[in-house]
Amino acid sequence: MSDVVLPAVAALSRRFLLDYPREAAREIEKLAPDEAAALLAPLPANAVLPVWQALLPDAAAETLKAVPAIHAQRWLRDAEPAIAAAALSRLDAAQRDGLLGGLDAQVAKELREMLAYPEDVAGRLMDPNVTPLRAELSVGDALQRLKGIRRHGLRELFVVDADNRLTGRVEIQDLAITDAMLPLRDVTRSLIAAVAELAPREEIVGILQRQPITELPVVNVDGHFVGVIRQSALVSAIEQESSVDIQTMVGVSRDERALSSPTFAVAKRLPWLQINLLTAFLAAAVVGLFEGTIAKFTALAVLLPVVAGQSGNAGAQALAVTMRGLVLREFSVRQWRRVVGKEAVVGLVNGIAVAATTALGVYVWSRSFGLVLVCALAMVISMLVAGLAGALTPVLLRRFGQDPATSSSIILTTVTDVVGFFSFLGIATLLADLLVSTAP
Repeated sequence: MSDVVLPAVAALSRRFLLDYPREAAREIEKLAPDEAAALLAPLPANAVLPVWQALLPDAAAETLKAVPAIHAQRWLRDAEPAIAAAALSRLDAAQRDGLLGGLDAQVAKELREMLAYPEDVAGRLMDPNVTPLRAELSVGDALQRLKGIRRHGLRELFVVDADNRLTGRVEIQDLAITDAMLPLRDVTRSLIAAVAELAPREEIVGILQRQPITELPVVNVDGHFVGVIRQSALVSAIEQESSVDIQTMVGVSRDERALSSPTFAVAKRLPWLQINLLTAFLAAAVVGLFEGTIAKFTALAVLLPVVAGQSGNAGAQALAVTMRGLVLREFSVRQWRRVVGKEAVVGLVNGIAVAATTALGVYVWSRSFGLVLVCALAMVISMLVAGLAGALTPVLLRRFGQDPATSSSIILTTVTDVVGFFSFLGIATLLADLLVSTAP
């Protein structure tokens, strides 16, 4: 290791890495990849991981290539999936497959899914091998970094903040004519436009129609810079969008469109309607189990839809947020405990609040403390379970390789109806002595 590098390496003690990972990452980015690897590889994962995750994607990828595979795989396993995928995307196919092959099957599957963007989204069109610059660099340092990149055809570079979030752009000619000692932020211009990595081609074309741009930066759900869509890809997107519009007009698609044939629409919809019918019979069977209780306390029949309806709405909210998180890659299947835990807490708190309102309304209507207790308990239970089901259903479907969009709502409706009916009528049966008979 050179004498010039030794002072910087000496400063990167384990304590420094633990306490100041972002600052440590800035220092490591100044090192050659083999020097960075020699520094990080011997250290424990709890010291290395925050620093490696704070590196720019190109520096993170170069460090991955330089360390022994066992260390690289450990970092990929424990890192945030989006950060791990961004680093992997900058490796060639052989290196990427070699690292993924040594990971746990589920972790490797999730990372491969994140690397394999769906057709016709920004991630498929972008060039991920574009290095952003940090706003705190000087113009001179930025020029040196640009020389090290050795990429041709660059018209502008993109600037990120301390958290690797995209903040602006710098034109090459501005770097060339500006005093080397000035900070890069002094020549940073505001962004003309940016697009999410899962934005559809239609959105990209819409941006092009509004803004005269030749390079469109791409960010992930956290605002982190992940790549650039070049001019050639932008032109190609416009051409493909034009051809898709013609196909859509005649209903030529693997998925149903507004102009698809009735036969195609029926074939897509009818199987799920039949499945939904079976689940409706299941919910009806649960009600049938308590036919005697309903006959004795007819007020239960009036309030039954209230409990089921509220739990259905609560479940739909949890499902929508979880589905959005999966689609936008806000979390991975590995992080399911955090998502489910959050929705359980939300369901419980909302259940208690709604149960209090329900109890007041039921008491004013019935003057029955027994009925109030039944409704309140059933409301809390059903809304808690609805939150859990709304979060778990799409996660489990994704875990087992199914498309959550096709069947999540049917499964959720079944769970909320069955749990809502069973909890309400089951509690009413257990507390029958507190209820006033309304049978003739």
